[in-house]
Amino acid sequence: MATVADLRYGQKGIIKDFTEHTLPIKLMELGCLPGNSVELLQIAPLNDPIYINLSGSHLAIRRSLAELIELDIIEETQAK
Repeated sequence: MATVADLRYGQKGIIKDFTEHTLPIKLMELGCLPGNSVELLQIAPLNDPIYINLSGSHLAIRRSLAELIELDIIEETQAK
């Protein structure tokens, strides 16, 4: 199962579920809910934290927290 921590630069996904039900309430209030989109924007120099776009909100989250958010990765198709 892919998680937010598995995303590469610019890659997008749709949140599917959480591996644990201990996700911070604040993160859910900001839109971290199943069905919402997430995109990886940046990774800090030591690989932690990561900077994501979560349904229009830009957030920096720890990699350990990103590993708890399961998603379906959206495969980009090239336009003809």
